[in-house]
Amino acid sequence: MERRDLLRALGAAAAATALAPTAGLALAHEGPRASSGRLKHSVSRWCYGKTPIDELCEAAKTIGFRSVELLDEADWMVPSKHGLVCAMANGFGTIPVGFNRLNQHERLVADAERMIPRAAAAGVPNIVCFSGNRGGMSDGEGIANCIAGFKRITPTAERHGVTLCLELLNSKVDHADYQADHTAWGVQVIQGVSSPRLKLLYDIYHMQIMEGDVIATIRANAPHIAHFHTGGVPGRHEIDDTQELNYRRVMQAIADLGFGGYVAQEFVPVREPALASLRQAFEICDV
Repeated sequence: MERRDLLRALGAAAAATALAPTAGLALAHEGPRASSGRLKHSVSRWCYGKTPIDELCEAAKTIGFRSVELLDEADWMVPSKHGLVCAMANGFGTIPVGFNRLNQHERLVADAERMIPRAAAAGVPNIVCFSGNRGGMSDGEGIANCIAGFKRITPTAERHGVTLCLELLNSKVDHADYQADHTAWGVQVIQGVSSPRLKLLYDIYHMQIMEGDVIATIRANAPHIAHFHTGGVPGRHEIDDTQELNYRRVMQAIADLGFGGYVAQEFVPVREPALASLRQAFEICDV
């Protein structure tokens, strides 16, 4: 499923497990707390599709977030009206159709050459990119094709100071046949291109499903990671004690590395009000 499709599919689940309304509303509307400042926090817009974007930006700012992300170009400047940034733009290509297909390179390169300068002008530091699905392709061929494609656009990214982020996704639950489904696969692409403007978007939810050992993997590959996403495992819902990862400890490990990028909440809330879950996630991750 694409992100927007997943959001629609999960809509019916939201009413099933709700917080007590008074407690949830109080949590959602508390004032801003003092942030530790060790990490920069973002929230993925698609997870709150029922909330108008300006309302989401204002709530995110109140909670302590610095970014609302995964926005299309038409919305890139909306967070700035609220003193925020868009830390990650929706990019070129799609999850199933990406840089591992040579016959897609001309279109992807053209889209990238158009988008990268515009993202830079809008103050958007990162653009998400995808490998695409395997479709029977070997890992070696997929890696080589991705390297060839990214090498064509990283010079433009370097000139404009925008980082292209190859996202790691699971192929077990959410994105069947996706090729960049292990950290080692993505790192081979990053190393093959050898540009400071191509890094990994390490999605903690997806990599917990595929390989686990999250903290050790992050530590071993930190120079290749520009951005993080969260999500509760299993289910991709709240990141509290309803799921298996200790997100506070994961965030402490990331902060201890001196990580300078953004950590973005990308879980789909099932409790109401949804913004109460967002505040809770911020408090868990603000180490």
